[in-house]
Amino acid sequence: MNTVSAFFAARTWRAYGYLWVALLLAPFSLAYVLLVPSLGAGFLVTVVGLFVAGGLVVGARGWGSLYRGLARAALGEHVAAPPAFVRPRGFWRSLGALLFDGTGWRALLFMFVTFPLTIFSFVVSTVFLAVGLGGITYWLWWQYLPWQETEDGLRRGFSIVSDNAATYFDTPPRIAFLAVVGLVFLIVWPWVTRGLTTLFHLLTRGLLGPTAGSIRVAALRDSRAAAVEDADARLRRIERDLHDGTQARLVAVAMQLGDAREQLATDPALAAELLETAHASTKEALTELREIARGIHPPALDDGLAVALETLAARSPLPVTVDVDPAADAGLAPAVRSIAYYTVGELLTNVVKHARATGVYVVVDRPDAGTLHVRVRDDGRGGAVLAPGVPGGSGTGLAGLAERVATVDGTFALTSPVGGPTVVDVTLPTRTRP
Repeated sequence: MNTVSAFFAARTWRAYGYLWVALLLAPFSLAYVLLVPSLGAGFLVTVVGLFVAGGLVVGARGWGSLYRGLARAALGEHVAAPPAFVRPRGFWRSLGALLFDGTGWRALLFMFVTFPLTIFSFVVSTVFLAVGLGGITYWLWWQYLPWQETEDGLRRGFSIVSDNAATYFDTPPRIAFLAVVGLVFLIVWPWVTRGLTTLFHLLTRGLLGPTAGSIRVAALRDSRAAAVEDADARLRRIERDLHDGTQARLVAVAMQLGDAREQLATDPALAAELLETAHASTKEALTELREIARGIHPPALDDGLAVALETLAARSPLPVTVDVDPAADAGLAPAVRSIAYYTVGELLTNVVKHARATGVYVVVDRPDAGTLHVRVRDDGRGGAVLAPGVPGGSGTGLAGLAERVATVDGTFALTSPVGGPTVVDVTLPTRTRP
């Protein structure tokens, strides 16, 4: 960007506008900052009064949001909002959360630090702009300045006084010199202004954005909620399967046995037929119970992840090639083994239902001692996306798989261009506890 366009660029004037708005907000934000310790000291003797101070700390989040919006509108800087404040249950825990809200205190620190910076930045930027404009236009308005009495008589114009001697800029060379100085100041002004607002940009990102710890806590909270919802959905599905399937069959068996007992003395042939039907229904109920138990914990997992995945592949209607590193199962936590198994199973189901693939390739290896890597690749039509599950169907779809993987700090990466192939890479820690 050349010097002329830098002066007229919208970015430059937005940065200068940011300084104007920040200057208008600065006294109010400083007053808010000073209000927190003053109220805290005043209400220290009353526990309930501390909630007022804590409310002011959390209320500083609103100031942080205001400054993030200002940075986004004027500086084009998009700073993500920190996780929302979650008030815990309990009187003392709630009070502690209010008083020690890190996001609120960082916002207060931002307002305190930026108060002198705002004044300094605005004054410096405005001086550069005023001197620049005044210098290049001096030749137009200097003649309208009031006369001043000097030892050489009456003179007018801008003057610099040093050692009781005044230098007046009222001659063509000196007027031209001021024009050059003004031009230099105007050339430098955009870069000075942008440099000053860069400091605000850094402070906004550092103090008003989310910290790594807060992002981690929010992610853990979300993954915990997802795990609870997924477990609830599993329990409901098991309850529904038992109620609609196995329970109904057992009720039918009981009725058939009752009818057979009544017919045993009068019609042995009919009783034998009823017993045969009840026997068949009992076998079907056992089969359903085995399927439900397999959904809770597949027996094949007791023989290791490789055997379990081979069993999955054998049941799939598509050709599935499974390549498992012999060392992949060593030291693997049972929860991680189950997640890997169910993830592969769900992905194979999705391939059969949606991908129109002719084959699937599953690879399981250990990039390092603490990581399990699972890759599922199909040659289908692609175009898969991480869409949220259907409302009320928590844990469904690829998004549900990603949530389940996140519960143990794993990662779920999907690559599925239109036309295929679709590749899913899942990394899981080998242990769920440190």
